[in-house]
Amino acid sequence: MSDHNHDHGGHGHEGGGGHSGHSHGVSADADRRWLTIALVLIAVFMLAEVVVGVLANSLALISDAAHMLTDVASIVLALIAMRLSARPAKGHFTYGLKRVEILSAQANGLTLLLLSVWLAYEAIHRLVSPPAVSGGLVLVTALIGVVVNLVATWCISKANRTSLNVEGAYQHILTDLFGFIATAIAGAVVLTTGFARADAIASLLVVVLMLKAGYGLVRDSGRIFLEAAPAGLDPDALGDRLAAQDTVVEVHDLHVWTITSGQSALSAHVLVEPGGDCHAVRRGLQKLLLEDYRIGHATLQVDHVGEDSPDLLQITTPATDDDRDPHCDDAHGPVHRPGPHDH
Repeated sequence: MSDHNHDHGGHGHEGGGGHSGHSHGVSADADRRWLTIALVLIAVFMLAEVVVGVLANSLALISDAAHMLTDVASIVLALIAMRLSARPAKGHFTYGLKRVEILSAQANGLTLLLLSVWLAYEAIHRLVSPPAVSGGLVLVTALIGVVVNLVATWCISKANRTSLNVEGAYQHILTDLFGFIATAIAGAVVLTTGFARADAIASLLVVVLMLKAGYGLVRDSGRIFLEAAPAGLDPDALGDRLAAQDTVVEVHDLHVWTITSGQSALSAHVLVEPGGDCHAVRRGLQKLLLEDYRIGHATLQVDHVGEDSPDLLQITTPATDDDRDPHCDDAHGPVHRPGPHDH
């Protein structure tokens, strides 16, 4: 087997990959210790809450415990994802295992949605035929849950929340906090008035919070898997800005996507004026992308207009076999040029 010398030195003007100013995947600053403390707190209380929920015959407590189970899963998956995503890229995984955290976030979101459907069914059933509920046990347990969730939320807030998993766990525990407040109110209502349906109403409130959190995780992870542009970034506006830089004539085949939480990437084909400094243009564009858009992983193919074909700018017109652009046999997306133009 022959040796491979992987030289990652400078690039010629035809392509350049910028890799400075960003961290690949979950930041190394993410504090596993804070996540572990929150995990232990939530897991212990969750087990106690299941026991009390069964004894008190409270669906609100059981639904809170089910939500906390997804919190436990999300923190465990976040910890695993941190470790896996820290592995270097090699072999067939040219980005490493950066998207493990996105996989776990999506799994966590789907679990939330499925649990919310089951809990909604049970809550509606209990609204129709409310069972006897021990309001005192519900109230005391919910108040303890508020304290536990406050501490857990504070712990996770100390960790690096650039990870979709860590942020998801943080939001979940925050919704748990609101859920426990609703459950405590339900317990107080049952205890003072005997209105047993308050427990089921509190469960439906928790269901709404679970649906919101689950939908958010599935939506955000789905955008990443579908390689959509990062949220809040308009690719057309970005392309127009790149095309407006000095000596740039055209930008096409522009792709911008998210590799994993906090790591965006971009690639594009850039045409510059004849005689223009391709190296300077590439460096300038990469600096702009890094400083203004936080895109540090940018790969730009930079060429002179007419370098290989006098019809290089005619990529938006149907090409024949004789005049097909040798750089872009299959151009993707709109073409960006200086000045007003249609996308």
